[in-house]
Amino acid sequence: MMKQLLNIAITAALEAGKAILEIYHSGEFDVEIKADNSPLTIADTSSNNVIMSFLTKTDIPVLSEEGKSIPYEERKDWSQLWIVDPIDGTKEFIKRNGEFTVNIALIENQKTLIGIIYAPVTGELYFSTKDMGAFKLAVDIENYNVETIISNGRKLPLQRKDNVFTIVASRSHMSPETEEYVQEMRDIHGEVNLISKGSSLKMCMVADGTANCYPRFAPTMEWDTAAGQAICEHAGFQVIDLKTKEYMLYNRKELLNNWFLVK
Repeated sequence: MMKQLLNIAITAALEAGKAILEIYHSGEFDVEIKADNSPLTIADTSSNNVIMSFLTKTDIPVLSEEGKSIPYEERKDWSQLWIVDPIDGTKEFIKRNGEFTVNIALIENQKTLIGIIYAPVTGELYFSTKDMGAFKLAVDIENYNVETIISNGRKLPLQRKDNVFTIVASRSHMSPETEEYVQEMRDIHGEVNLISKGSSLKMCMVADGTANCYPRFAPTMEWDTAAGQAICEHAGFQVIDLKTKEYMLYNRKELLNNWFLVK
């Protein structure tokens, strides 16, 4: 059953990526501002529609950034749910720098079971399950076979190329607290390499060994982090809620995450 759900989630992410790229390359999209001041484009909506067309077949409920608001009274009894961000990094999509992703996670009893992150512009796909571990590979979006993808993925983490302590941080949400943390790491490690990146690619960089840690001392929502946490955890890393000092849990009453550290 888990393999079947993984296949469906990978297909959903890749097909959503196709829809996103068509709009991205056309350059013709309007930007709306939602109630929380975050941007929304037709690509977000299109991606969400594609993903939902696949995930609804699983009979597992879906919590999506672009879906309808679902009250906690309805969600609290869900033992399993999909958590989806149709485009994580809409600001990066609008800037056309390619640093945006499609995020799909399967959660069971508030913990990660499956994670899918697809970066349409580069073609990089990250996928993981609790039992298999985490993997990465480049996908030809026009000619792919999901079984082949699963068989050919490179297991994470990959080998680091250097020994310099590397921190990855948000391109759009660098905070004074993050800058203070970077300085603390410099005091401990000496030389520190700081990389700015958009979307959940930051979590992927820890999972694949490109970065040592990702401090996030600014607001995020569950759909921003669920897939990335799955991939990091299944690759052997930790995503720690800095308020509870425990692993971040999902399908909480409050969908706004506390600050966290990936390491």
